[in-house]
Amino acid sequence: QVQLVESGGGLVQPGGSLRLSCAASRSILRFNTMGWYRQAPGEQRELVAIITSDGGTNYADSVKGRFTISINNAKNTGFLQMNKVTPEDSAVYYCNAAGLTRGYSRFNSWGQGTQVTVSS
Repeated sequence: QVQLVESGGGLVQPGGSLRLSCAASRSILRFNTMGWYRQAPGEQRELVAIITSDGGTNYADSVKGRFTISINNAKNTGFLQMNKVTPEDSAVYYCNAAGLTRGYSRFNSWGQGTQVTVSS
């Protein structure tokens, strides 16, 4: 079983930047897809960004031009770079990834979530 460990959340001022990380708990062969989701209090979980193994990306309209998703398969880690954040970006952020272990087993896992709060 591959677990995903998120880090990088915290308190940031409006207009600031934050980089979230999502690391696999053990060495894997590759991520096939990774998505970042967020859920604000009282709201449904929404997709923020997704990346596929061929480098294709897709972003929610609300974050286009401000957030960048990436994967470093050599480090078994994915990232969400968040720039020019606004209070509306405040939420718990979750990563979800599917891929292959080094034993060629498929996995599809969720991280535990990391809180991002944008406030002055």
